[in-house]
Order: sequence, then structure tokens, then C-alpha cells
Amino acid sequence: MTTPAKLDLAAPPVVKTIAQRLLVAGVVFAIVALAIAFTRPDEFYHAYLLGFMDWLGVALGSMAVIMIRHLTGGGWGVVIRRIQGAAMRTLPFLTVLFIPLLIAVWQGRMYPWAMPLGAITDAHIREHLDKNRFILESYLTQRGFFLRAIFYFAIWNLLSFLLSKWSKEGDSPTARDNTQRFKAVSGPGLILYGFTISFAAIDWVMSLDPSWISTIFGLMILIGEVLAAMCFAVFVERILVDYKPMSDLLKPDFVHDHGKWMLTFIMVWAYFNFSQWLIIWAGNLPTEITYYMRRLNGGWGYVGLFIVIFHFAIPFAILLSRPFKRDIRKLFWLAVWLLCMRFVDLFWIIEPNFSETFRVTVADIVVPLAIGCLWMALFFSNLASLPLLPLYDAQAVEVLEPVPHHGGT
Repeated sequence: MTTPAKLDLAAPPVVKTIAQRLLVAGVVFAIVALAIAFTRPDEFYHAYLLGFMDWLGVALGSMAVIMIRHLTGGGWGVVIRRIQGAAMRTLPFLTVLFIPLLIAVWQGRMYPWAMPLGAITDAHIREHLDKNRFILESYLTQRGFFLRAIFYFAIWNLLSFLLSKWSKEGDSPTARDNTQRFKAVSGPGLILYGFTISFAAIDWVMSLDPSWISTIFGLMILIGEVLAAMCFAVFVERILVDYKPMSDLLKPDFVHDHGKWMLTFIMVWAYFNFSQWLIIWAGNLPTEITYYMRRLNGGWGYVGLFIVIFHFAIPFAILLSRPFKRDIRKLFWLAVWLLCMRFVDLFWIIEPNFSETFRVTVADIVVPLAIGCLWMALFFSNLASLPLLPLYDAQAVEVLEPVPHHGGT
């Protein structure tokens, strides 16, 4: 093995170039988004929630995958740990980006429970809230919304801080073995992540229609996040694989494992979504079927069919191929497609709350692009700030001196 002193694991210069270009693009899109915010505030807030949930999902999903790897082991996770760590370290920035949603609640926009009853245009929701005032007085309150958001972001940022701090120690020749520390945090951390994202999904997305509930909704958001995170890791490693050191570190077995994780997450995502649909549709209760009735009419049903085919059926069939999963150049294109489909999925979940007929506004494109470009600029800046592998970490040997691999994840 090459001695550590001779290894150059710094990110290639192209990473900083990409960060600079994305920052410029982000500023341009942000200026247009601000113009929309002042001229069409309702459309802006709807699109902002969509874009925020999309990019927050990549950051939180990356943190979850890091914790899964610390509990399960494997070189597949070590080779992308710094990629996913760079995504995870954007959480302070995303915490700041949550402020416009707090403003929307404070102004009584977007969320029916934050509006006066007379201002709610949906008669079904207005009647539901009028009959269940205890919901407005006990849970769906502005103060509760603010305090719970503080709690969620505090937990996420704390987990990110600890995982990042111990990972950075792996760059020092005097680094100690933090394997047990990682495991001690990752076990409870995954539980906290599942708990907090489930309630955050209720507060920020499901409460757009407070007359409807689903006990599996939080898990649907969660599995979408980890799928997006793995796809994003594949997207970035494809960019890096043309340069050293990733060209030396990324083995076909690791790519194969990443493809298998994508296949696993797609199947679980489909299972959760189908379970919710089957239970609600079979129950046929007026208070529950409103969610799907709104999304199967007015043109939204075609979007749902598009998601079924192109978010599950076709990617599932493609990922059954072992050679495909081992080819990073082919897997890259599927990863990009699934990232786009994740956006479409969130669009189908969020936007029908604001329009009974299918529509796409300029804000729905510009605002998520503004958030995404700024987020990715920070991501690539984070990626350039640390070596692509924690060389002195006890787990680095799984990449530098991989043990015989038998295809298992």
C-alpha cells in the first residue's frame, strides 16, 4: 500500500470551479425569485416550500446514510462519506433558509390553520377546522410551529456537528479510533432522525391539508430523502471519478453497492406509497380519500401515473441488471433522473393543495433552482475544504486496502 505521506486525497480543482459557477447562477436565480416574491407572493411561498423540502431532503438523507454506514460497515460508505458529509454540513445554511417559511406562517399564508376561518377558501378544510378547534388550540399554532422547528433543526445540526467533528479528526496522523463513538451516536441518531423528520413532514407538508392524516406519511418523506441522498452521491462521484484521487478510490464493487442501495430505497419508497394508497382507498372514508381525490383529478392523475412508471417501474427494472449497477457512467444518468423524479414527487404531494387543476408556474422552476444552485455552491465549497477520504481514520483501510468483496451490501 502507498504510505499515507505519499497520498494526495485533496479534491480536484474542478470542485472549486463548479462551486463558483453555481454561486453565480444561484445569485441570478435568487434575484428573479425575489422579484416573484414581491409581485406574486403566494406562488413564491408555494414554490419555496417545494424547493426547500427537496434540498433539505438531500442533506438529511446524506446524514442518515452516513449513520447507516457507521452501523453496518463497508467500503461503499467510506468512499462517499466526505461527499455526504459535505451535503450534511449544509444544514446550518438550510436552517437560515427556513426563515421565509416562518414568515409565511406569521403572515397567515399557505397553511389554512394559520389563517382566519373566513379566509380559508376550501369549504371542506374550513368546516373541519371549525369542528375541531382543539387542533388549532393545542397543536397547529404559530408558536408550536416555531418551537418544533427549532427543536428539529437543533437535533439535526447537533448530529451533523458530532459526525463532522469526529470525521475531521481522521485527517490527523494522531487521530484516535472513533468507530465506537460513531456507532454510539448513529444508533440513537437514526431514531431521532426518523422521529423528527416524521413530525417535520406533518408540520410543513401534511398540515397544508389539516383535514387529512396518514400515519405513514413521515416515512414516505424519509425514504424519499435517503434515496435522493444516494442518487446525489452517485451524481457527485461520477464528476470526481475522472480525476484523482477518486479515480483510484472508487472501485466497481463500491459502485455496485451504491446501485443496490438505490434499488433498495426505490422498493421501500414504492412499498410505503402503495401501502398508504391501498389502506386509504380500501377504507373509502370521506375524511381520508380527499388526498387522493384531489390528486387523481384535474390533470394531477397523469402526474401520479408518470411517477409510478418513471419513479418506480422503469428504474426498478433497470437496476435489476448487475452490469448496469457496476457502471458508474450508466448509473449516473439514472441517479440524475431519480433526483428529477424526487422533485416531481414532491411537486405532486405539495402543489395540489393550492390548485385543483394541474399547473406549473414560473416560480415552481425558478425558486427551487435558486435554492438548489446556492445549496450546491455551498456543498462543493464544503467538499473542497477537506480530503476526499479521512486517511488516518480506522475505517479508511476498507477503501485503501479493500478486503475480498462478495457482492453483499
